Amino acid sequence: MPKQPDPTRRSESSRQAILAATRELLSDVDYAKLSIEAIAARAGVGKQTIYRWWPSKGAVVFDAFLALSESGTEQGIALPDTGDIEADLKVVMRATVAEFADPVFEAPIRALNIEIINDPGLAAQYHEKLAHPLDEAKKTRLRSAQRAGQIAADADLDLALELLYAPLYQRWLHRSGPLTPEYADALVDLVLKALRP
Repeated sequence: MPKQPDPTRRSESSRQAILAATRELLSDVDYAKLSIEAIAARAGVGKQTIYRWWPSKGAVVFDAFLALSESGTEQGIALPDTGDIEADLKVVMRATVAEFADPVFEAPIRALNIEIINDPGLAAQYHEKLAHPLDEAKKTRLRSAQRAGQIAADADLDLALELLYAPLYQRWLHRSGPLTPEYADALVDLVLKALRP
């Protein structure tokens, strides 16, 4: 008796093809020109297959971006903790700068930002699945630095994260200056001056 095809495997391979096609297209075309039709054609699936899993172009873009980080988040998110908060934050901020400058990541991040501005539901999903877990991992590392006396015990950690990341995000968003390791280090130095006991 011939083996029946496994629809689950076929569905997962179609899903992965759609996410890969979305990332590829975002690198090739302006976000405004990205369409469900183009994603379907590139992935080799019908439009109805995409609409079966995602309600909108923004939702597909979000999952395509999320898939870039899936392997790292399956084991849980943790920042390095060598006992030296300055060194650890510089490693993290340099990696963030490199990621924002990488075209593979930059196109989906920019597209996702456009969608989040206009879609409160997608914004909530982004916060729940990505931003909140990342922020909690960052605050866990900052709490460790507080216990070690490297950061003031009464420091507002939510505000500390904003001080650290907002300038980087602003520079990236407006393309107002280069994102370099030196810039990442300067941000860490400045923020730690404010946070030290």
